[in-house]
Amino acid sequence: MELKNIAPLENFDWDSYEKGAVESQTSKEEQEKAYDETLNQVNEHEVVEGTVIAIDKRQAVVDIGYKSDGIIPISDFRYNPDLKVGDKVEVYIESKEDKKGQLLLSHKKARAMKAWERVNKALDDKEIIKGYIKSRTKGGMIVDVFGIEAFLPGSQIDVKPIRDYDVFVGKTMEFQVVKINQEYKNVVVSHKALIEAELEAQKKEIISKLQKGQVLEGTVKNITSYGVFIDLGGVDGLIHITDLSWGRVNDPHEIVQLDQKLNVVILDFDDEKKRIALGLKQLTPHPWDSLDPDLKVGDKVKGKVIVMADYGAFVEIAPGVEGLIHVSEMSWSQHLRSAQDFLKVGDEVEAVILTLNREERKMSLGLKQLKEDPWKDIDAKYPVGSKHTAKVRNFTNFGVFVELEEGVDGLIHISDLSWTKKIKHPSEFTQIGAEIEVVVLEIDKENRRLSLGHKQLEENPWDVFETVFTVGSVHEGTIIEMLDKGAVVALPYGVEGFATPKHLVKEDGSQAQLDEKLEFKVIEFNKDAKRIILSHSRIFEDAAKAEERAEKKAATKKSTGKREDVAPAIQNQAASTTLGDIDALAALKEQMEAGKK
Repeated sequence: MELKNIAPLENFDWDSYEKGAVESQTSKEEQEKAYDETLNQVNEHEVVEGTVIAIDKRQAVVDIGYKSDGIIPISDFRYNPDLKVGDKVEVYIESKEDKKGQLLLSHKKARAMKAWERVNKALDDKEIIKGYIKSRTKGGMIVDVFGIEAFLPGSQIDVKPIRDYDVFVGKTMEFQVVKINQEYKNVVVSHKALIEAELEAQKKEIISKLQKGQVLEGTVKNITSYGVFIDLGGVDGLIHITDLSWGRVNDPHEIVQLDQKLNVVILDFDDEKKRIALGLKQLTPHPWDSLDPDLKVGDKVKGKVIVMADYGAFVEIAPGVEGLIHVSEMSWSQHLRSAQDFLKVGDEVEAVILTLNREERKMSLGLKQLKEDPWKDIDAKYPVGSKHTAKVRNFTNFGVFVELEEGVDGLIHISDLSWTKKIKHPSEFTQIGAEIEVVVLEIDKENRRLSLGHKQLEENPWDVFETVFTVGSVHEGTIIEMLDKGAVVALPYGVEGFATPKHLVKEDGSQAQLDEKLEFKVIEFNKDAKRIILSHSRIFEDAAKAEERAEKKAATKKSTGKREDVAPAIQNQAASTTLGDIDALAALKEQMEAGKK
């Protein structure tokens, strides 16, 4: 090659060339200006979008189109474990150059600045967002959403109850914003809402295919006191506690366990409310259908008391087969008592079948039938005149109810308690629970009644009293009770008499008082009525009358010197009789009538 007209540049800088510089037609400033124009114009403290160009375990390198790249801690991206090279991320420019000339970026701050705007938009648009479950709190979980701490209620984690919340901590899940409190900047999210939306279509499809009597496989989802919820694969059904077993169930846990798979039958369902009633017991034959066909009234059966009520006890003789023992069939006793006095839940009992209705699946049982009816041979066991020891069961105004043995009761009339005491109420004589000696007076086998007596154990003292308390006899007595109509007077031998107010006047004109001891004259004695009428005033009144009569008699003798005729004597005596001498008048009248005959 031939070179022509070659000449050095006049202004060539040979010194710079020796130092390694490259010759250029543009100045250094121009070159820098041209380079800067190829880069993004960024400002500090603003949010821009960058691209992840490298990731390792500790950090991510982000290119925002600036002359240098920024480094962000990987912990800022824990909400997004799927972060990869090429992903677009928002970053906050803290400084374009630090001391080392490094671009300082923060993803966390960028998220915080944009978070509230994004959260509100997510609520309005019903957008599905991702969040990182940071920790557990009371009632739910704390979720990092766009850098904001949102609350995830326990009930919103899943459609089925959560038994272990801790397994969700550290997980990234999809959520839907369901509520925002603008004043307090509180955000509530739900994962359940996403599942429900997916299940809604499934539910409609499943329910549309349901038929009564259809048998499906399900999983025990929840157990309550009233029943068991079964997951049928996207739709829930309820087995009521009464449909778990033919027998009585106190606690559903006795029959099923959580997460247990079992077959159930559809009993009923509601398209609108999407309620499905399920049954478990219906998959097995009813126990009544398999009951021994030879079982009949009068047979003895064994069972266990499963339910108690005041009126009786329910006894399970086989799973799902129950019989009622009414309280009246527990004992031959006639007393009103509660069934709890005889039995309790859990007791193993033997009973007799009283009624049996296979169609209505009802059975009544009896306990007392295992013992002989005490009234069957009542005449032989408790003959009239026989003496026994009984227990006081109850009082009435007219007597005392006593029990000779279980099922055999009798009544002691109040008049048959004592020969001598005037008893107003049986409680004055005895007390409930006390033992009392009785004698059988009368038997009413048909009505199961015994008439009993207590006083009959002793001889009637009124036979003796008749000879002691004769009319006109005088006895010492004590006033033991004051009444409106008179006073009760205690006499010897434990007998009581009665004196009216006018017969309680003492010789000085004063009235006798309570607890006062005086002499009383018997003015009436009634053995049948067991009544003795007394008078204190009659003692001095009769004495005065006798003295007056004696004086008159002496005066008449002196004047006539003759023996008085009987009739005049009677007339004089009658003339001197006062209103109080009614008994004497009656006796004189009888004498006069006898004389005329």
